[in-house]
Amino acid sequence: MVIDFHTHIFSPRIKERRDEYSGRDACFGLLYSNAKAKLATAEELIASMDESGVDRSVVLNIGWTEMDLCRENNDYILESVARYPDRLVGFCNVNPGDGDAAVKELERCALAGAKGVGEMRSDVQSFDLADGVLMKPLVDFAVGHGMIFLTHASEPVGHDYVGKGDITPGILYSLVKTFPDLNLVCAHWGGGLPFYALMPEVAKALENVFFDTAATNFLYHDQIFQHVSDIVGSGKILFGSDYPLVSQSRIISRIQNLDISQGEKDKILGENARSLLAGASGGKVVS
Repeated sequence: MVIDFHTHIFSPRIKERRDEYSGRDACFGLLYSNAKAKLATAEELIASMDESGVDRSVVLNIGWTEMDLCRENNDYILESVARYPDRLVGFCNVNPGDGDAAVKELERCALAGAKGVGEMRSDVQSFDLADGVLMKPLVDFAVGHGMIFLTHASEPVGHDYVGKGDITPGILYSLVKTFPDLNLVCAHWGGGLPFYALMPEVAKALENVFFDTAATNFLYHDQIFQHVSDIVGSGKILFGSDYPLVSQSRIISRIQNLDISQGEKDKILGENARSLLAGASGGKVVS
């Protein structure tokens, strides 16, 4: 089974009114104000999955700054999952800065079947991911209800690109240390966080942390797969495309051509994701 752990979808309304939403929200404007930036509906994602041989996809929201916009696309994601329950897994998003309202929205989405929270963008949403007091209500709910957190991550060095941001390994590590029981997925290889697992205390802290491969084609040479496997284990790597930014087939082909065992390829392409999602209970309280 091939599971894409990092995709984004938007309603036809948002797609048709790109300029309006770009003017209303900083995150959407940053990522999609350029007409060349691709937007996809659920149906377009399903068609692309069929073409690329992807069995299931995790569909993520983005880091909207306004609760109303978070809620609007959360609704579309949940409706899409209801239409394609065997193909899509929904993650909702909130802004922790909204306090109790954010927890209530997370609860609403969990009861409707959301399995996780993301893609969080603390840099654009203007909150401190390392603020344990701010994050605790959301994390407590997520852990108590078996939900997965997925956050954007940024490389502290290297080339700039649209949406790179500044959620660097130090910020991620603070979150990990503060909430060791949280199942956390760091997008884009965690901005290089796995490399610090050569330090024993970091390796121990990353017990419940996973890394997706979203946008790998724009970031790293093929050696990233082997190096991260050697450091944290291939069981920590989740295939993610960042569709529609990158087609699923481009990264699938890259993984299939790696000089690693087929067993490792199978884990990266789907087995790791299936195991992680199997433990995500959504609205059910975890005893």
